[in-house]
Amino acid sequence: MPTNLLQQHGNPERRAVLKAGRVAVPILLHKTVTADLIWRALPLHSIAETWGGSLHFDTPLRTGRDRTARLNARPGDVCFWAEDERIVIVWGGTPISGAGEIRLMRPCNIWAHALEDASAFSKVTPGEKVVLEKARAGKA
Repeated sequence: MPTNLLQQHGNPERRAVLKAGRVAVPILLHKTVTADLIWRALPLHSIAETWGGSLHFDTPLRTGRDRTARLNARPGDVCFWAEDERIVIVWGGTPISGAGEIRLMRPCNIWAHALEDASAFSKVTPGEKVVLEKARAGKA
């Protein structure tokens, strides 16, 4: 079988765009159960909230913690806080972070990563509209 046929039917990368206010950042979904759940639910619409160097928002999704759940995150991680049904994207320390760390409020599932600098979300004001949607082909 030609190898180009195998590539066409492989598992393509899943990309989405997280928009809040006037900021839009493309994200790449990981291959996790939480990412699968969120991908099937897109688009999601909500209202932005901030907490230190993070942006978070409510979702209608329910799931438990998965094997990716972590209390500490890296800049650009996109997380799902299962206990509060919220998506969180981080770029810097939170009010409970120690020196040199990004500590989340509870262990969160890490299901995606920003493809551009997530600190752009520092310009978002709480209460602004948030949209998480699948990226259009060739756009992210």
